[in-house]
Amino acid sequence: MAVAVVAVSGILTATFVSSGGKGTADASTEINQFVAIQNVRPNVQNPASGPGASKGSFTVDCGTNGNGKFSPDNPVAQPGIKNGAEHVHDFVGNLAITANSSNADLDASATTCKNGDKSSYFWPVVRIDKTVRSGADTQRALAATTPMVTCPSVRNRLPAVPAQAKRAVDNRLAELDRGYAAANERMATGKGRIDARLNSSVLADLRDQRTALIKGISDSIAAAGGGRTSGMISLVECDTNYDGMHVAMRHTVASVKAGLAANQQVQCPTVRDKLPGIPTAALDEVNRGLTELDRQISEANERLVTTRGQGGKNFVDNAILGPLKAKRTAVLDRISIAISRRAARPQGLEKLAGCTVTDQAPNQNGPGNQNGGAAVPSAPAALPDPQGPNLELPNNTGGIVRPASVRIEYRGNAISKVVPMPKFLRALTGDAKPISRGPANARATWACSGFTDRLSDKYPICPPGQQVQRVQDFPGCWDGKNIDSTNHRDHVAFADTRTGACKQGFAAIPQLRITLSYDIPRDVQTKGQYALDSFPEEDHNPFSDHNDFINVNSAQTMQRIATCINKGKTCR
Repeated sequence: MAVAVVAVSGILTATFVSSGGKGTADASTEINQFVAIQNVRPNVQNPASGPGASKGSFTVDCGTNGNGKFSPDNPVAQPGIKNGAEHVHDFVGNLAITANSSNADLDASATTCKNGDKSSYFWPVVRIDKTVRSGADTQRALAATTPMVTCPSVRNRLPAVPAQAKRAVDNRLAELDRGYAAANERMATGKGRIDARLNSSVLADLRDQRTALIKGISDSIAAAGGGRTSGMISLVECDTNYDGMHVAMRHTVASVKAGLAANQQVQCPTVRDKLPGIPTAALDEVNRGLTELDRQISEANERLVTTRGQGGKNFVDNAILGPLKAKRTAVLDRISIAISRRAARPQGLEKLAGCTVTDQAPNQNGPGNQNGGAAVPSAPAALPDPQGPNLELPNNTGGIVRPASVRIEYRGNAISKVVPMPKFLRALTGDAKPISRGPANARATWACSGFTDRLSDKYPICPPGQQVQRVQDFPGCWDGKNIDSTNHRDHVAFADTRTGACKQGFAAIPQLRITLSYDIPRDVQTKGQYALDSFPEEDHNPFSDHNDFINVNSAQTMQRIATCINKGKTCR
Protein backbone atom coordinates (compact mmCIF):
# COMPACT_ATOMS: atom_id res chain seq x y z
CA MET A 1 0.00 0.00 0.00
CA ALA A 2 1.35 3.42 -0.90
CA VAL A 3 2.04 5.86 1.90
CA ALA A 4 2.24 9.60 1.23
CA VAL A 5 3.94 12.01 3.59
CA VAL A 6 3.37 15.64 2.68
CA ALA A 7 4.89 18.64 4.38
CA VAL A 8 2.50 21.47 5.20
CA SER A 9 5.07 24.07 4.28
CA GLY A 10 7.64 24.37 1.56
CA ILE A 11 7.46 22.47 -1.69
CA LEU A 12 4.52 20.09 -2.13
CA THR A 13 6.26 16.73 -2.20
CA ALA A 14 4.86 13.29 -1.54
CA THR A 15 7.23 10.45 -0.75
CA PHE A 16 5.89 6.97 -1.40
CA VAL A 17 6.73 3.60 0.04
CA SER A 18 5.46 1.18 -2.54
CA SER A 19 6.24 -2.14 -4.15
CA GLY A 20 5.98 -0.59 -7.58
CA GLY A 21 5.73 2.64 -9.51
CA LYS A 22 7.83 5.72 -8.97
CA GLY A 23 9.60 6.16 -5.66
CA THR A 24 8.71 9.83 -5.29
CA ALA A 25 6.15 12.09 -6.88
CA ASP A 26 6.81 15.82 -6.80
CA ALA A 27 3.75 17.96 -7.41
CA SER A 28 5.59 21.21 -8.00
CA THR A 29 6.39 22.70 -11.38
CA GLU A 30 9.77 23.98 -10.32
CA ILE A 31 12.59 23.74 -12.83
CA ASN A 32 13.67 20.45 -11.25
CA GLN A 33 10.56 18.92 -12.80
CA PHE A 34 12.13 19.45 -16.24
CA VAL A 35 14.90 17.33 -17.67
CA ALA A 36 17.01 17.44 -20.83
CA ILE A 37 15.94 14.39 -22.79
CA GLN A 38 19.58 13.50 -23.45
CA ASN A 39 19.94 12.95 -19.68
CA VAL A 40 17.19 10.33 -19.60
CA ARG A 41 18.60 6.85 -20.01
CA PRO A 42 17.08 4.65 -22.72
CA ASN A 43 14.37 2.66 -20.94
CA VAL A 44 11.84 1.50 -23.54
CA GLN A 45 11.88 -2.27 -23.88
CA ASN A 46 9.89 -4.09 -26.53
CA PRO A 47 9.41 -7.86 -26.08
CA ALA A 48 10.85 -10.03 -28.84
CA SER A 49 8.27 -11.20 -31.36
CA GLY A 50 7.31 -14.85 -31.26
CA PRO A 51 6.08 -17.02 -34.16
CA GLY A 52 2.44 -16.23 -33.38
CA ALA A 53 2.94 -12.46 -33.10
CA SER A 54 0.52 -9.96 -34.60
CA LYS A 55 2.85 -7.40 -36.14
CA GLY A 56 0.52 -5.08 -38.05
CA SER A 57 -0.82 -1.65 -37.17
CA PHE A 58 -3.93 0.39 -37.91
CA THR A 59 -3.82 4.19 -37.76
CA VAL A 60 -6.85 6.46 -37.38
CA ASP A 61 -6.83 10.15 -38.29
CA CYS A 62 -9.13 12.05 -35.93
CA GLY A 63 -7.47 15.45 -36.26
CA THR A 64 -5.94 17.61 -33.53
CA ASN A 65 -9.10 18.99 -31.93
CA GLY A 66 -9.41 21.66 -34.61
CA ASN A 67 -13.09 22.04 -33.76
CA GLY A 68 -12.12 23.04 -30.22
CA LYS A 69 -14.01 20.46 -28.15
CA PHE A 70 -12.60 21.13 -24.69
CA SER A 71 -14.19 19.99 -21.43
CA PRO A 72 -13.35 19.29 -17.79
CA ASP A 73 -15.60 16.20 -17.87
CA ASN A 74 -14.14 12.69 -17.66
CA PRO A 75 -16.80 10.27 -18.97
CA VAL A 76 -14.62 7.20 -18.24
CA ALA A 77 -13.25 7.81 -14.74
CA GLN A 78 -16.01 10.12 -13.46
CA PRO A 79 -19.23 9.38 -15.34
CA GLY A 80 -22.11 11.69 -14.51
CA ILE A 81 -19.96 14.26 -12.69
CA LYS A 82 -19.92 17.63 -14.42
CA ASN A 83 -16.45 19.27 -14.42
CA GLY A 84 -15.26 16.23 -12.49
CA ALA A 85 -11.74 16.33 -13.91
CA GLU A 86 -11.15 19.86 -12.56
CA HIS A 87 -8.86 20.36 -15.53
CA VAL A 88 -9.51 20.74 -19.24
CA HIS A 89 -9.30 17.85 -21.71
CA ASP A 90 -8.68 17.88 -25.44
CA PHE A 91 -11.28 15.67 -27.17
CA VAL A 92 -11.06 14.10 -30.62
CA GLY A 93 -13.43 11.65 -32.24
CA ASN A 94 -16.93 11.60 -30.77
CA LEU A 95 -18.56 15.05 -30.89
CA ALA A 96 -21.48 14.49 -28.55
CA ILE A 97 -19.72 13.00 -25.55
CA THR A 98 -20.13 14.53 -22.09
CA ALA A 99 -19.98 13.06 -18.59
CA ASN A 100 -23.61 11.96 -18.98
CA SER A 101 -23.55 10.34 -22.43
CA SER A 102 -25.11 6.90 -22.77
CA ASN A 103 -23.78 4.27 -25.16
CA ALA A 104 -26.74 4.97 -27.45
CA ASP A 105 -25.84 8.66 -27.47
CA LEU A 106 -22.24 7.88 -28.39
CA ASP A 107 -23.33 5.54 -31.17
CA ALA A 108 -25.57 8.21 -32.73
CA SER A 109 -22.92 10.96 -32.64
CA ALA A 110 -20.90 12.49 -35.42
CA THR A 111 -17.12 12.27 -35.25
CA THR A 112 -13.91 14.08 -36.21
CA CYS A 113 -12.31 10.79 -37.36
CA LYS A 114 -11.94 10.41 -41.11
CA ASN A 115 -12.85 6.72 -41.19
CA GLY A 116 -16.10 7.26 -39.29
CA ASP A 117 -14.71 5.98 -35.97
CA LYS A 118 -17.04 7.39 -33.29
CA SER A 119 -14.72 6.51 -30.43
CA SER A 120 -13.80 9.19 -27.92
CA TYR A 121 -10.14 9.90 -27.22
CA PHE A 122 -9.27 12.56 -24.65
CA TRP A 123 -6.33 13.79 -22.57
CA PRO A 124 -5.43 16.78 -20.35
CA VAL A 125 -4.27 19.87 -22.22
CA VAL A 126 -0.79 21.38 -22.04
CA ARG A 127 -0.49 25.11 -21.34
CA ILE A 128 2.23 27.72 -21.62
CA ASP A 129 2.19 30.05 -18.61
CA LYS A 130 5.07 32.50 -18.36
CA THR A 131 4.05 33.77 -14.94
CA VAL A 132 5.86 32.49 -11.89
CA ARG A 133 4.03 29.65 -10.19
CA SER A 134 3.93 29.78 -6.42
CA GLY A 135 4.22 26.53 -4.52
CA ALA A 136 3.38 28.53 -1.41
CA ASP A 137 -0.08 29.32 -2.81
CA THR A 138 -0.72 25.62 -3.29
CA GLN A 139 0.48 24.85 0.22
CA ARG A 140 -1.77 27.48 1.78
CA ALA A 141 -4.74 26.15 -0.16
CA LEU A 142 -3.97 22.57 0.90
CA ALA A 143 -3.55 23.52 4.56
CA ALA A 144 -7.11 24.90 4.63
CA THR A 145 -8.69 22.02 2.70
CA THR A 146 -10.64 19.05 4.01
CA PRO A 147 -10.40 16.20 1.49
CA MET A 148 -13.63 14.52 0.45
CA VAL A 149 -14.88 11.84 -1.91
CA THR A 150 -16.80 12.33 -5.13
CA CYS A 151 -19.16 9.60 -6.35
CA PRO A 152 -21.17 9.25 -9.57
CA SER A 153 -24.88 9.85 -9.16
CA VAL A 154 -26.93 6.67 -9.09
CA ARG A 155 -30.40 8.22 -8.80
CA ASN A 156 -29.90 10.21 -11.97
CA ARG A 157 -28.72 7.24 -14.03
CA LEU A 158 -31.38 4.67 -13.18
CA PRO A 159 -33.95 3.36 -15.64
CA ALA A 160 -37.63 3.54 -14.75
CA VAL A 161 -38.07 1.84 -11.37
CA PRO A 162 -41.05 -0.57 -11.18
CA ALA A 163 -43.55 0.33 -8.44
CA GLN A 164 -42.95 -3.04 -6.75
CA ALA A 165 -39.21 -2.28 -6.46
CA LYS A 166 -39.45 1.40 -5.49
CA ARG A 167 -39.14 0.93 -1.72
CA ALA A 168 -36.20 -1.47 -2.01
CA VAL A 169 -34.42 0.82 -4.46
CA ASP A 170 -35.02 3.91 -2.33
CA ASN A 171 -33.71 2.10 0.75
CA ARG A 172 -30.49 1.18 -1.03
CA LEU A 173 -30.09 4.70 -2.41
CA ALA A 174 -30.38 5.95 1.16
CA GLU A 175 -27.68 3.47 2.19
CA LEU A 176 -25.47 4.85 -0.59
CA ASP A 177 -26.02 8.32 0.86
CA ARG A 178 -25.05 7.13 4.33
CA GLY A 179 -21.95 5.42 2.98
CA TYR A 180 -20.94 8.61 1.21
CA ALA A 181 -21.37 10.66 4.40
CA ALA A 182 -19.42 8.12 6.48
CA ALA A 183 -16.58 8.11 3.95
CA ASN A 184 -16.33 11.88 4.19
CA GLU A 185 -16.16 11.69 7.98
CA ARG A 186 -13.12 9.44 7.60
CA MET A 187 -11.59 11.69 4.95
CA ALA A 188 -11.92 14.70 7.26
CA THR A 189 -9.17 13.27 9.46
CA GLY A 190 -6.76 14.10 6.62
CA LYS A 191 -7.46 17.85 6.67
CA GLY A 192 -4.56 19.96 5.45
CA ARG A 193 -2.50 17.07 4.12
CA ILE A 194 -2.49 14.34 1.51
CA ASP A 195 -2.58 10.83 2.92
CA ALA A 196 -2.59 8.27 0.11
CA ARG A 197 -2.93 5.37 2.54
CA LEU A 198 -6.08 6.84 4.12
CA ASN A 199 -7.49 7.70 0.71
CA SER A 200 -6.89 4.20 -0.61
CA SER A 201 -8.53 2.61 2.43
CA VAL A 202 -11.61 4.85 2.25
CA LEU A 203 -12.09 4.27 -1.48
CA ALA A 204 -11.64 0.49 -1.19
CA ASP A 205 -14.24 0.21 1.58
CA LEU A 206 -16.64 2.49 -0.27
CA ARG A 207 -16.15 0.50 -3.48
CA ASP A 208 -17.08 -2.75 -1.74
CA GLN A 209 -20.19 -1.21 -0.20
CA ARG A 210 -21.33 0.46 -3.41
CA THR A 211 -20.73 -2.69 -5.45
CA ALA A 212 -23.15 -4.64 -3.25
CA LEU A 213 -25.76 -1.88 -3.06
CA ILE A 214 -25.75 -1.09 -6.79
CA LYS A 215 -26.01 -4.79 -7.61
CA GLY A 216 -28.94 -4.97 -5.19
CA ILE A 217 -30.63 -2.06 -6.96
CA SER A 218 -30.17 -3.75 -10.32
CA ASP A 219 -31.48 -7.07 -8.96
CA SER A 220 -34.54 -5.40 -7.42
CA ILE A 221 -35.44 -3.69 -10.69
CA ALA A 222 -34.97 -6.92 -12.65
CA ALA A 223 -37.00 -9.01 -10.20
CA ALA A 224 -39.91 -6.59 -10.50
CA GLY A 225 -40.01 -6.90 -14.27
CA GLY A 226 -37.86 -3.91 -15.15
CA GLY A 227 -35.18 -5.85 -16.97
CA ARG A 228 -31.46 -5.79 -16.37
CA THR A 229 -29.91 -2.36 -16.04
CA SER A 230 -26.81 -1.63 -18.12
CA GLY A 231 -23.76 0.42 -17.28
CA MET A 232 -24.34 0.35 -13.53
CA ILE A 233 -20.85 -0.98 -12.86
CA SER A 234 -19.45 2.33 -14.09
CA LEU A 235 -21.14 4.08 -11.14
CA VAL A 236 -19.38 2.10 -8.41
CA GLU A 237 -16.01 3.83 -8.17
CA CYS A 238 -15.64 7.02 -6.15
CA ASP A 239 -12.66 9.34 -6.13
CA THR A 240 -10.79 11.56 -3.73
CA ASN A 241 -11.16 15.30 -4.18
CA TYR A 242 -9.43 18.34 -2.83
CA ASP A 243 -11.94 20.70 -4.40
CA GLY A 244 -11.68 23.07 -1.45
CA MET A 245 -8.31 24.14 -2.79
CA HIS A 246 -10.16 25.88 -5.60
CA VAL A 247 -11.64 28.42 -3.19
CA ALA A 248 -8.21 29.66 -2.17
CA MET A 249 -6.91 29.55 -5.73
CA ARG A 250 -9.80 31.17 -7.59
CA HIS A 251 -7.97 34.49 -7.62
CA THR A 252 -5.90 33.02 -10.43
CA VAL A 253 -8.84 33.49 -12.79
CA ALA A 254 -10.74 36.21 -10.95
CA SER A 255 -10.16 38.75 -13.71
CA VAL A 256 -11.65 36.54 -16.42
CA LYS A 257 -15.20 37.18 -17.55
CA ALA A 258 -17.32 34.17 -16.68
CA GLY A 259 -19.40 34.51 -19.83
CA LEU A 260 -16.63 33.04 -21.91
CA ALA A 261 -16.89 29.37 -21.01
CA ALA A 262 -15.31 26.31 -22.55
CA ASN A 263 -17.51 24.30 -24.87
CA GLN A 264 -20.95 25.17 -23.67
CA GLN A 265 -22.96 22.22 -22.41
CA VAL A 266 -26.67 21.85 -22.08
CA GLN A 267 -27.90 21.58 -18.50
CA CYS A 268 -31.38 20.17 -18.01
CA PRO A 269 -33.28 19.30 -14.83
CA THR A 270 -32.99 15.63 -13.91
CA VAL A 271 -36.08 13.52 -14.55
CA ARG A 272 -35.34 10.00 -13.29
CA ASP A 273 -35.17 11.03 -9.65
CA LYS A 274 -38.53 12.85 -9.93
CA LEU A 275 -40.51 9.84 -11.14
CA PRO A 276 -42.71 7.67 -8.91
CA GLY A 277 -42.65 3.88 -9.03
CA ILE A 278 -43.74 2.93 -12.54
CA PRO A 279 -46.56 0.44 -13.26
CA THR A 280 -45.16 -2.66 -14.95
CA ALA A 281 -47.21 -2.12 -18.11
CA ALA A 282 -45.75 1.39 -18.53
CA LEU A 283 -42.08 0.52 -18.00
CA ASP A 284 -41.13 0.11 -21.65
CA GLU A 285 -42.75 3.36 -22.72
CA VAL A 286 -41.24 5.34 -19.84
CA ASN A 287 -37.79 3.93 -20.53
CA ARG A 288 -38.11 4.84 -24.21
CA GLY A 289 -38.98 8.36 -23.12
CA LEU A 290 -36.00 8.59 -20.77
CA THR A 291 -33.70 7.36 -23.52
CA GLU A 292 -35.16 9.93 -25.90
CA LEU A 293 -34.58 12.72 -23.36
CA ASP A 294 -30.93 11.66 -23.07
CA ARG A 295 -30.52 11.63 -26.82
CA GLN A 296 -32.09 15.08 -27.18
CA ILE A 297 -29.53 16.53 -24.77
CA SER A 298 -26.72 14.73 -26.57
CA GLU A 299 -27.84 16.11 -29.93
CA ALA A 300 -28.03 19.61 -28.46
CA ASN A 301 -24.50 19.30 -27.06
CA GLU A 302 -23.24 18.15 -30.43
CA ARG A 303 -24.87 21.17 -32.08
CA LEU A 304 -23.16 23.47 -29.58
CA VAL A 305 -19.81 22.12 -30.80
CA THR A 306 -20.54 22.14 -34.52
CA THR A 307 -22.20 25.59 -34.60
CA ARG A 308 -19.68 27.50 -32.50
CA GLY A 309 -19.47 31.09 -33.67
CA GLN A 310 -22.58 30.88 -35.82
CA GLY A 311 -25.53 33.23 -35.56
CA GLY A 312 -25.90 36.19 -33.30
CA LYS A 313 -26.38 36.79 -29.64
CA ASN A 314 -29.60 34.77 -29.38
CA PHE A 315 -28.61 31.87 -31.63
CA VAL A 316 -28.28 29.29 -28.85
CA ASP A 317 -31.64 30.26 -27.32
CA ASN A 318 -33.52 30.28 -30.61
CA ALA A 319 -31.83 27.48 -32.54
CA ILE A 320 -30.96 25.01 -29.79
CA LEU A 321 -32.61 25.61 -26.42
CA GLY A 322 -36.02 26.60 -27.78
CA PRO A 323 -36.48 23.51 -29.95
CA LEU A 324 -35.03 21.35 -27.17
CA LYS A 325 -37.63 22.60 -24.70
CA ALA A 326 -40.43 21.84 -27.16
CA LYS A 327 -39.16 18.30 -27.73
CA ARG A 328 -38.67 17.66 -24.01
CA THR A 329 -42.17 18.95 -23.27
CA ALA A 330 -43.63 16.42 -25.71
CA VAL A 331 -41.65 13.50 -24.26
CA LEU A 332 -42.42 14.43 -20.65
CA ASP A 333 -46.11 14.56 -21.56
CA ARG A 334 -45.90 11.08 -23.10
CA ILE A 335 -44.22 9.77 -19.94
CA SER A 336 -46.97 11.30 -17.79
CA ILE A 337 -49.71 9.82 -19.96
CA ALA A 338 -48.09 6.36 -19.91
CA ILE A 339 -48.02 6.40 -16.11
CA SER A 340 -51.52 7.86 -15.77
CA ARG A 341 -53.12 5.00 -17.67
CA ARG A 342 -52.50 2.73 -14.66
CA ALA A 343 -51.64 5.04 -11.75
CA ALA A 344 -51.90 8.65 -10.65
CA ARG A 345 -50.45 11.09 -13.17
CA PRO A 346 -47.17 12.52 -11.83
CA GLN A 347 -47.40 16.24 -11.17
CA GLY A 348 -44.91 18.86 -12.27
CA LEU A 349 -42.95 16.97 -14.92
CA GLU A 350 -43.67 19.75 -17.42
CA LYS A 351 -41.57 22.09 -15.27
CA LEU A 352 -38.51 19.99 -16.14
CA ALA A 353 -38.63 20.84 -19.87
CA GLY A 354 -36.55 24.04 -19.88
CA CYS A 355 -32.76 23.82 -20.13
CA THR A 356 -29.85 26.24 -19.99
CA VAL A 357 -26.23 26.18 -21.15
CA THR A 358 -23.17 26.41 -18.94
CA ASP A 359 -22.63 30.17 -19.35
CA GLN A 360 -26.24 31.03 -18.48
CA ALA A 361 -26.48 29.58 -14.99
CA PRO A 362 -24.10 28.59 -12.20
CA ASN A 363 -23.07 24.99 -12.01
CA GLN A 364 -25.62 23.20 -9.84
CA ASN A 365 -23.83 19.88 -9.87
CA GLY A 366 -21.33 20.42 -7.09
CA PRO A 367 -19.99 17.47 -5.15
CA GLY A 368 -22.81 17.49 -2.57
CA ASN A 369 -24.58 14.16 -2.26
CA GLN A 370 -23.39 12.37 -5.35
CA ASN A 371 -26.25 9.88 -5.27
CA GLY A 372 -28.67 12.65 -6.17
CA GLY A 373 -30.09 13.34 -2.73
CA ALA A 374 -29.93 16.47 -0.61
CA ALA A 375 -26.68 18.37 -0.57
CA VAL A 376 -24.18 17.58 2.15
CA PRO A 377 -23.62 20.71 4.31
CA SER A 378 -19.84 20.23 4.41
CA ALA A 379 -19.49 19.87 0.66
CA PRO A 380 -17.23 22.39 -1.07
CA ALA A 381 -18.59 24.94 -3.49
CA ALA A 382 -19.60 23.82 -6.97
CA LEU A 383 -16.70 23.31 -9.31
CA PRO A 384 -16.21 26.27 -11.65
CA ASP A 385 -16.63 26.15 -15.39
CA PRO A 386 -13.54 26.97 -17.49
CA GLN A 387 -13.40 30.69 -18.17
CA GLY A 388 -12.05 33.15 -20.68
CA PRO A 389 -10.45 32.71 -24.10
CA ASN A 390 -7.87 30.33 -22.60
CA LEU A 391 -10.51 28.19 -20.84
CA GLU A 392 -8.83 28.69 -17.48
CA LEU A 393 -9.59 27.05 -14.16
CA PRO A 394 -8.09 27.84 -10.75
CA ASN A 395 -4.35 27.07 -10.98
CA ASN A 396 -4.79 25.72 -14.53
CA THR A 397 -3.96 28.94 -16.32
CA GLY A 398 -2.15 30.07 -19.45
CA GLY A 399 -2.66 29.50 -23.15
CA ILE A 400 -3.55 26.01 -24.35
CA VAL A 401 -1.06 24.45 -26.76
CA ARG A 402 -2.94 22.42 -29.34
CA PRO A 403 -0.99 19.36 -30.52
CA ALA A 404 0.85 19.74 -33.81
CA SER A 405 -0.11 16.13 -34.50
CA VAL A 406 -2.12 13.35 -32.89
CA ARG A 407 -1.23 9.81 -33.91
CA ILE A 408 -3.84 7.21 -32.94
CA GLU A 409 -2.51 3.74 -33.61
CA TYR A 410 -3.77 0.25 -32.83
CA ARG A 411 -0.91 -2.24 -32.49
CA GLY A 412 -0.42 -5.98 -32.15
CA ASN A 413 0.89 -8.37 -29.52
CA ALA A 414 4.41 -9.83 -29.37
CA ILE A 415 3.35 -13.47 -29.03
CA SER A 416 -0.27 -13.87 -30.13
CA LYS A 417 -2.98 -12.75 -32.49
CA VAL A 418 -5.44 -10.13 -31.30
CA VAL A 419 -9.20 -10.41 -30.94
CA PRO A 420 -11.47 -7.43 -31.67
CA MET A 421 -12.13 -5.26 -28.64
CA PRO A 422 -15.84 -4.99 -27.78
CA LYS A 423 -17.90 -1.95 -28.64
CA PHE A 424 -18.19 0.58 -25.80
CA LEU A 425 -15.10 -0.77 -24.02
CA ARG A 426 -13.80 1.83 -21.55
CA ALA A 427 -10.07 2.09 -20.92
CA LEU A 428 -7.65 4.50 -19.35
CA THR A 429 -3.90 4.73 -18.98
CA GLY A 430 -1.81 6.49 -16.38
CA ASP A 431 -3.21 8.03 -13.22
CA ALA A 432 -4.32 11.63 -12.78
CA LYS A 433 -3.65 11.42 -9.03
CA PRO A 434 -0.31 9.76 -8.17
CA ILE A 435 0.00 12.09 -5.16
CA SER A 436 -3.37 11.47 -3.52
CA ARG A 437 -3.85 7.85 -4.63
CA GLY A 438 -0.30 6.59 -4.88
CA PRO A 439 1.84 6.02 -7.99
CA ALA A 440 1.12 2.36 -8.74
CA ASN A 441 -0.90 3.10 -11.91
CA ALA A 442 1.06 6.17 -13.06
CA ARG A 443 3.17 5.88 -16.19
CA ALA A 444 6.05 7.83 -17.65
CA THR A 445 4.86 9.33 -20.95
CA TRP A 446 7.11 12.29 -21.79
CA ALA A 447 9.62 12.20 -24.65
CA CYS A 448 11.01 14.15 -27.57
CA SER A 449 10.79 13.34 -31.25
CA GLY A 450 13.91 11.45 -32.26
CA PHE A 451 14.21 9.84 -28.82
CA THR A 452 11.76 6.95 -29.07
CA ASP A 453 13.97 4.73 -26.90
CA ARG A 454 13.20 6.63 -23.67
CA LEU A 455 10.26 7.95 -21.68
CA SER A 456 10.45 10.36 -18.74
CA ASP A 457 8.24 11.11 -15.75
CA LYS A 458 9.42 14.72 -15.96
CA TYR A 459 8.75 17.40 -18.57
CA PRO A 460 11.36 17.05 -21.31
CA ILE A 461 13.62 19.77 -22.65
CA CYS A 462 14.20 18.80 -26.27
CA PRO A 463 17.10 19.60 -28.61
CA PRO A 464 16.47 22.42 -31.09
CA GLY A 465 14.11 21.34 -33.86
CA GLN A 466 12.61 18.42 -31.91
CA GLN A 467 9.02 18.26 -30.66
CA VAL A 468 7.83 17.62 -27.12
CA GLN A 469 5.90 14.35 -27.13
CA ARG A 470 3.55 12.36 -24.90
CA VAL A 471 3.48 8.64 -25.74
CA GLN A 472 0.51 6.98 -24.06
CA ASP A 473 0.05 3.23 -24.31
CA PHE A 474 -3.24 1.66 -23.22
CA PRO A 475 -3.69 -1.86 -21.83
CA GLY A 476 -3.53 -4.47 -24.58
CA CYS A 477 -5.27 -7.37 -22.81
CA TRP A 478 -8.98 -7.87 -22.05
CA ASP A 479 -10.88 -10.23 -19.72
CA GLY A 480 -13.15 -11.32 -22.57
CA LYS A 481 -16.39 -10.31 -20.81
CA ASN A 482 -16.66 -6.78 -19.48
CA ILE A 483 -16.59 -3.32 -21.06
CA ASP A 484 -15.92 -1.66 -17.68
CA SER A 485 -15.12 -2.61 -14.09
CA THR A 486 -15.71 -1.15 -10.66
CA ASN A 487 -12.37 0.70 -10.68
CA HIS A 488 -12.35 1.20 -14.50
CA ARG A 489 -9.14 -0.87 -14.71
CA ASP A 490 -9.62 -4.54 -13.79
CA HIS A 491 -11.36 -5.58 -17.02
CA VAL A 492 -8.21 -4.75 -19.01
CA ALA A 493 -4.52 -5.23 -18.30
CA PHE A 494 -1.08 -4.54 -19.70
CA ALA A 495 0.84 -7.40 -21.26
CA ASP A 496 3.97 -8.63 -19.50
CA THR A 497 6.71 -6.12 -20.32
CA ARG A 498 9.31 -8.87 -20.78
CA THR A 499 7.39 -11.50 -22.73
CA GLY A 500 4.40 -9.66 -24.16
CA ALA A 501 2.03 -12.30 -22.78
CA CYS A 502 -1.39 -11.47 -21.37
CA LYS A 503 -2.10 -12.83 -17.89
CA GLN A 504 -4.21 -15.96 -17.51
CA GLY A 505 -7.84 -15.48 -18.52
CA PHE A 506 -7.09 -12.40 -20.64
CA ALA A 507 -6.85 -12.17 -24.44
CA ALA A 508 -4.77 -9.79 -26.53
CA ILE A 509 -6.71 -6.96 -28.16
CA PRO A 510 -5.48 -4.22 -30.50
CA GLN A 511 -3.33 -2.11 -28.18
CA LEU A 512 -4.07 1.59 -28.48
CA ARG A 513 -1.12 3.99 -28.55
CA ILE A 514 -1.72 7.74 -28.75
CA THR A 515 1.28 9.95 -29.52
CA LEU A 516 0.80 13.69 -29.01
CA SER A 517 3.44 16.00 -30.50
CA TYR A 518 3.80 19.70 -29.60
CA ASP A 519 5.72 22.62 -31.05
CA ILE A 520 6.79 24.35 -27.83
CA PRO A 521 9.42 27.13 -28.11
CA ARG A 522 12.70 25.95 -26.67
CA ASP A 523 13.07 28.96 -24.37
CA VAL A 524 9.69 28.03 -22.85
CA GLN A 525 11.04 24.53 -22.25
CA THR A 526 14.33 25.64 -20.69
CA LYS A 527 12.56 28.13 -18.40
CA GLY A 528 10.02 25.53 -17.24
CA GLN A 529 7.06 27.51 -18.56
CA TYR A 530 4.87 24.75 -19.96
CA ALA A 531 2.87 22.30 -17.88
CA LEU A 532 0.02 19.84 -17.83
CA ASP A 533 -3.46 20.71 -16.57
CA SER A 534 -4.05 18.76 -13.37
CA PHE A 535 -6.12 18.26 -10.26
CA PRO A 536 -5.32 20.92 -7.64
CA GLU A 537 -3.42 18.61 -5.29
CA GLU A 538 -1.18 17.45 -8.18
CA ASP A 539 -0.16 21.02 -9.06
CA HIS A 540 0.88 20.14 -12.63
CA ASN A 541 2.83 17.03 -11.67
CA PRO A 542 4.18 15.61 -14.97
CA PHE A 543 3.76 12.09 -13.56
CA SER A 544 -0.03 12.68 -13.46
CA ASP A 545 -0.31 12.44 -17.24
CA HIS A 546 -3.14 10.18 -18.41
CA ASN A 547 -5.41 9.40 -21.34
CA ASP A 548 -8.93 7.96 -21.65
CA PHE A 549 -10.80 6.11 -24.38
CA ILE A 550 -14.24 4.69 -25.20
CA ASN A 551 -14.37 2.36 -28.20
CA VAL A 552 -17.29 3.24 -30.48
CA ASN A 553 -15.94 1.53 -33.58
CA SER A 554 -18.53 -0.63 -35.30
CA ALA A 555 -18.06 -4.39 -35.02
CA GLN A 556 -17.13 -4.47 -38.71
CA THR A 557 -14.48 -1.76 -38.33
CA MET A 558 -12.97 -3.36 -35.23
CA GLN A 559 -12.83 -6.71 -37.04
CA ARG A 560 -11.03 -4.97 -39.91
CA ILE A 561 -8.55 -3.48 -37.43
CA ALA A 562 -7.86 -6.88 -35.85
CA THR A 563 -7.52 -8.61 -39.22
CA CYS A 564 -5.06 -5.99 -40.47
CA ILE A 565 -2.93 -6.33 -37.34
CA ASN A 566 -3.01 -10.15 -37.40
CA LYS A 567 -1.90 -10.21 -41.04
CA GLY A 568 1.06 -7.96 -40.29
CA LYS A 569 -0.16 -5.14 -42.51
CA THR A 570 0.03 -1.37 -42.06
CA CYS A 571 -3.44 0.06 -42.55
CA ARG A 572 -5.44 3.21 -42.01
